[in-house]
Amino acid sequence: MRKPKFGNLNFVKTEKTLTHFKRWRQERARRLRTKDYSFVVPNVTPDLAYLSRNATEPSVTWIGHSTFLLQYAGLNIVTDPVWSQKMAFQNRLAPPGIALADMPPIDIVMVSHSHYDHLNIASLRRLTGTKLLLVPAGLKAKLRLKGFTRIQEFHWWESTTIKGVKFTFVPSQHWSRRTPWDMNRSHWGGWVIEPEQIAIDNEEAAFNAVRQARQMSQALTEDADTAAAVIEASRAALVDENAARRMRQAIWGDGADYDLVNQQLPVVAKLPTVYFAGDSGYFHGFKEIGERFDIDLAVLPIGAYDPEWFMGPQHVTPEQALQAFIDTGAKYFLPMHYGSFKLADDTPLEALDRLQQGRSSFQIAKERIVVLPHGETWRLSGQ
Repeated sequence: MRKPKFGNLNFVKTEKTLTHFKRWRQERARRLRTKDYSFVVPNVTPDLAYLSRNATEPSVTWIGHSTFLLQYAGLNIVTDPVWSQKMAFQNRLAPPGIALADMPPIDIVMVSHSHYDHLNIASLRRLTGTKLLLVPAGLKAKLRLKGFTRIQEFHWWESTTIKGVKFTFVPSQHWSRRTPWDMNRSHWGGWVIEPEQIAIDNEEAAFNAVRQARQMSQALTEDADTAAAVIEASRAALVDENAARRMRQAIWGDGADYDLVNQQLPVVAKLPTVYFAGDSGYFHGFKEIGERFDIDLAVLPIGAYDPEWFMGPQHVTPEQALQAFIDTGAKYFLPMHYGSFKLADDTPLEALDRLQQGRSSFQIAKERIVVLPHGETWRLSGQ
């Protein structure tokens, strides 16, 4: 029995006919002669020493296209793993920001959908670490055939919690395919990462958790295991600020500075909510995602949109990405999905120019758009 096909919200279709492809091919033959690919997204030397030891500070490092290294609550997370040097017959425009051999051990791999520019099996195999794969519904069986065993798959709005971090699979407007026979047989979407929120039903239990955290924090060093233990022991107590204040007074004394708690337990107090959009056309789901989550950082695509009559249903333009950013209510916008491969007729510079012009039109403050070179790490604590 064949797997059921997945679809988009509001029944938006992204399938193309041979007539569509013929028209695009004819237009492309003329238009590409006028395109300037001299601009290349710059690469910086990654801070490998920091990335290898960081177990407490949330950070994001752009490797290229939709591939990022997220360091979050002691977890090393990779999104859409692609280190390929070619995509179809096109060479990569810029090298990956971190070489595969230099990547730290990976705990979690988040996959948005099955397209080759978002999931490269050879890259996935070469990543070291325990590598729990979080994938859209319908993709688990295919990855098992490739030899991977630690896999969880999700439908939209389903979630899992791993070491105090909640991962939720959210909608996008796109499609999936890896062979001529599996069109839309697996789902597509984005991911929201946030600290788990635990209700305090028993104040005495939470009190004991904070007391245990204080005892461990006195011995806190650069040791990652010790830091993780402090985070786990104190997480529940810091969910409710009033409960935390009462416990602080009981443990540290009435004259204690509440900031001391945050200084000793920095990760628990400052974990941001990150939305990784994967690949998507513009749709009302961005607003719903923003209504469901208090997003600090939205990682949104801005490339592979030209020609818009062809790409529109599945790829946002830079201006639509900015509207999606507004819809989500996020504090910061990190653009992706440009600068690594020639997937459509737009160039990396065109995408960035339109992003800047759109930012001015939408009157979005310049500092809220975080444009990274490949290999740069943006530290999220304090943002």
